[in-house]
Amino acid sequence: MTQAPTPTADTVRRLVRSLLKDGGAESAGPDVRPAAPGAEPATWWVGTRHVLRLAPDRAAAARQRRELRLRDLVRTHVPVALPTSVAFGEWAPGLTYTLDTKVPGGSGARHDISAVGEADLAALLTGLREVPVRQAETLGVPRAAPRSLEALRRAAEAAAARLADADEFDAARLRQLTQPAAVQLAAQPTAAVLVHHGLTPDHLVVSADGRVRGVLGWADTALGDPAEDIAGLARAVGSPAAVRAATLAGYGARPCLRGLWLARCDALLHLADRLDGKSDTPPPTLRAQLRHAWEAILLERVTELRDEEEDQELH
Repeated sequence: MTQAPTPTADTVRRLVRSLLKDGGAESAGPDVRPAAPGAEPATWWVGTRHVLRLAPDRAAAARQRRELRLRDLVRTHVPVALPTSVAFGEWAPGLTYTLDTKVPGGSGARHDISAVGEADLAALLTGLREVPVRQAETLGVPRAAPRSLEALRRAAEAAAARLADADEFDAARLRQLTQPAAVQLAAQPTAAVLVHHGLTPDHLVVSADGRVRGVLGWADTALGDPAEDIAGLARAVGSPAAVRAATLAGYGARPCLRGLWLARCDALLHLADRLDGKSDTPPPTLRAQLRHAWEAILLERVTELRDEEEDQELH
């Protein structure tokens, strides 16, 4: 198998000059730089208005082709902005690129979500649920089976002990999630919905006033358990905000609590992996996710889960 080339700043600059009208053959073209530490060689800022993403292998190229089609479908259902591709093609044989417009705003890690921003997140979750499953499947969006919360709980117990030894976490806090509770919060046999599967701070575009203006990173979208996106928001913006947004979107106690505990267990596992050298995500990022996921919510005082139609206010 032929080794895929490694794109460099010169590779990106030549490609961009061929795509943008203001970067002619005699011009140095717009400034190009890696979008974030570690993003090179796959993602590059191009000037101040565009971002170039290069698929590093054929599997990523297939996901990128699907992502572009999916974004066009999703944008008709959600009120927040999605990137728009202004150029698409191959930067090497079989390896695709997309030059996208930059969505105005900052990272969710820089700006706190306001109450109106929580309504934006609720509208996002509502819109994802409204995307026709059959149309998404036609585009090649895969189905993802719900994860076992009990299996995740057992793995998180070991991670919590590891973090307790490192003085990073009080392992006793995980005892709130008992084995019966994990079984009770198993995913219900309901219809699958479109799940973003990557609602991280870097994928949430937030304005200075706390509004959610856009959502990036649609390559890992799947049809499956909506609690996964509630979990992603819990790690990104905090459990209270995530649960309030999910409640506004019409989700009841069970998916909200399931999402909360998915987030908490994942946050423990991710930080433990970093301490064991199995992840290169910066520790401050993982500690922030752990802190967000373990913020207390009033819903945790609910001691008996009821049928969805009996659910009243969750907080």
